[in-house]
Amino acid sequence: MTAAARTQSETTDRKFDLGPAAELVSKEEGHRQPLAPEFVCLEDFSPLEVAYDFGRVRREDIESGPRSIWRYKNLLPVPSDVEQHPNTDPGCTRLVRADALANALGVKRIWIKDDTGNPTHSFKDRVVAVALAAAREFGFKVLACPSTGNLANAVGAAAARAGWDSVVLVPSSLERAKVLMTAVYDGSLLAVDGNYDDVNRLATELAGEHEDWAFVNVNVRPYYSEGSKTLAFEVAEQLGWRIPEQVVVPIASGSQLTKVDKGFRELGEVGLVEQSPYRIFGAQATGCSPVADAYKQNHDVVQPVRPDTIARSLAIGAPADGPYVLDTVRRTNGAIEDVSDEEVVEGIRLLARTEGIFAETAGGVTVATTKKLIESGQLDPDSETVLMITGDGLKTMDSLQDHVGPKATVAPNTEAVDEALNL
Repeated sequence: MTAAARTQSETTDRKFDLGPAAELVSKEEGHRQPLAPEFVCLEDFSPLEVAYDFGRVRREDIESGPRSIWRYKNLLPVPSDVEQHPNTDPGCTRLVRADALANALGVKRIWIKDDTGNPTHSFKDRVVAVALAAAREFGFKVLACPSTGNLANAVGAAAARAGWDSVVLVPSSLERAKVLMTAVYDGSLLAVDGNYDDVNRLATELAGEHEDWAFVNVNVRPYYSEGSKTLAFEVAEQLGWRIPEQVVVPIASGSQLTKVDKGFRELGEVGLVEQSPYRIFGAQATGCSPVADAYKQNHDVVQPVRPDTIARSLAIGAPADGPYVLDTVRRTNGAIEDVSDEEVVEGIRLLARTEGIFAETAGGVTVATTKKLIESGQLDPDSETVLMITGDGLKTMDSLQDHVGPKATVAPNTEAVDEALNL
């Protein structure tokens, strides 16, 4: 019996405290099975996701909860005592009203969901926190992942905080800043010759061989991905318990976009917000745009590509949730667009100079795609729009090194300064 089979046998008959989580359900045909560290349904071979039996959830209980994603624990697959265990406690990041950016783009109202303020400066802290909580309940001992960078940072930090060992696999071409930010937590960081899709395949093989390793985005992926719902929960709460009319979300695996949608729907189901129409838009870099290509060609199948873009955190050539992104965007009457590396850099600079927010390349993709969607008439300029900015620009400084710098080098006197500034 393989390690994976032993794990399945040992967990299927156990009862777990995962809050309102009731069971796992396959995305394609709705097959249901007990909660366990599994990510693929063996009946229809589609991804598994968490189904819930929500009890009564009140706004006042959330508002009086901790200043972290655990204020939403009654909507997540985590133990009832989750906040009592060491974790990085991410979430409750700011929602910035971006009037200067809105004016620059010629739209009525834009908000920036600024997730650069999380513990390791990206939204990945959210998903890892949920994955760690579930992994602890399942009895795992090691936190692991394949990563394009931000997830590596989050896993390294979360494991260190929890007192766990970690195993992190990254492409050998990863940005130096993200490598250092993972290595500093002193876990087992391995650089793999190959792109992210090669790294992900290796992680899947390792997950089947090491029964005490929780690969957050492999064998505990159904729980991990639910952490992205907290972006939707926070945006709705910060807007006074209402859903924005439009949201623009960057696409890597595609999970974040689908879970933001799921979060909005669940808020309506439990009565925390009034159910109202909203549109979800997806953003990719042209050098890795398989979902955008499928959308534009009106295909249901996402064809894998070999990534070639500076937006490395989005460089997943075979996105696992690509087909479900297409379903979500089409159902909500959104769209998916892609932008060049040059447009990505300009998107970073536009957000920085208008709102003082320094985003990584994924944020540049989101801003530049928003601009393109507005110019093409696909995004309504009169509708309130939220942009998901998911990582800090300090992680991808190399993308800007040939584009920004001092205006001049001057002598240490006032005349030189005046001359340089044309005063």
